[in-house]
Amino acid sequence: MIENAKQILAAAKPARLARRAALYKSAGERILVLDGAMGTMLQRRKLQEQDYRGTRFAGANSDLKGNHDLLNMTRPDVILAVHAEYLDAGADIIETNTFSGTWISQADYHLESAVDEINVEGAKLARQAADIATAADPSRPRFVAGAIGPTNRTASLSPDVNRPEFRNITFDELRDAYRAQALGLLVGGADILLIETIFDTLNAKAAVFAVYELFDELDEEWPVMISGTITDLSGRTLSGQTAEAFWNSLRHAKPFSIGLNCAFGAEQMRPYVAELARVADVKVSAYPNAGLPNQFGEYDEEPHTTAGHLREWAEHGLVNIVGGCCGTTPDHIRAIADSVRGVKPRSIPAIPRQLRLSGLEPFAVPAA
Repeated sequence: MIENAKQILAAAKPARLARRAALYKSAGERILVLDGAMGTMLQRRKLQEQDYRGTRFAGANSDLKGNHDLLNMTRPDVILAVHAEYLDAGADIIETNTFSGTWISQADYHLESAVDEINVEGAKLARQAADIATAADPSRPRFVAGAIGPTNRTASLSPDVNRPEFRNITFDELRDAYRAQALGLLVGGADILLIETIFDTLNAKAAVFAVYELFDELDEEWPVMISGTITDLSGRTLSGQTAEAFWNSLRHAKPFSIGLNCAFGAEQMRPYVAELARVADVKVSAYPNAGLPNQFGEYDEEPHTTAGHLREWAEHGLVNIVGGCCGTTPDHIRAIADSVRGVKPRSIPAIPRQLRLSGLEPFAVPAA
C-alpha cells in the first residue's frame, strides 16, 4: 500500500500543508474545540444488524452489530450526518470513526481484512464533512483527527491473574497494527493522528514508534495528539502511572498536545489535567465524559454542567483543546464551544531542562 499511498499523499500535499499552517495558527489564537462521542450518537439511531452488514458483509459469519467502524463502509450517510452535527455545534476538530480500526480489535469480528478500508473511508468521510464546513465559513477552518484507539489488548499486563508473566500481544504486533491504521488515516486525509484513551503507556509507545517510523518512510511529519485515561481516583492509568509519569514517558515524541479523556467526568478529571498543565511544555487537551455513568451505564450530566467545568479550566489557564467523550452530544459541544469562546488558550510554560524519568511515579534528577 505504501507506494500508492505516497502518490495519493503527494497529490494532496499543497492542501494538506495549508491546513496544517491553519491548524497551528488557530491553536495559537484560541482554545480549539474537539467533537463529542460518536458511539453515543450512533446508539441514538438504534441501528440494526443489517445496517452494519450492508451488502458488503451480508455473508459474515459473526454478529456485526456494535462494530461502529464498519459503518464507514455500510452506512457512510450516518457517519457523515454525525460529523455534520458536531461541526454545526462548533467543533474545530472532528475525530474519524476509527476507534477500533486495527486488526487487533477487528479480529473480534473476523474482519482483519477490512482494516485498510475502514481507516481510509473513515478519514475520507471526516475530511468531506470538515471541508464542507470550512467552505461554508473559510474564516474558521476545520480539521480531521485520525482516531487511533488503545485496542483491546495490553502490552504491560497479563490477562490471566494466575500467569503474571503472560502477554496476549507483543510490542511488535501493536506497532504493526498501529502503523497500518495510521497509514490508512493519512491516505484518507487526516490532518492529525490522535492516539487516545491510553490505559497502558507501553501500548502508546508502540503507537508512537509506529507513526514516527511511518513519518520517516513518508518523509513528512503530521501533528500527533496523545490522550491518556485515568482509570480511578488514585489518579493513575491502568498500567499504574500518574499523570506526570505518563507525560515523562511520552514527552520524547514532542506531540502537538498531551491530555486526558474518558473514564471520568470533568469534576473528577480536573486535578490530573491541572497536573499535566503544570509539567507539559506542549498544548494540553481534555475531553471528559458527560459525568460518571448512572446505574444503567448511561450519562446524565447536562451540557451546561460539563461546559461550566471546562470554562473554569480555561479561565485558570489549564487547556488548549477541549471536547467531550462518552455520553457527550452536539448539545454538549455547543455549550462547551460557547463557554470557552473568547478565553485565551493556556500559555505553554518554559520547563527547565532536566533529566526526567518515569516508572509508576515521575523522577527528576536534581541539577548538579
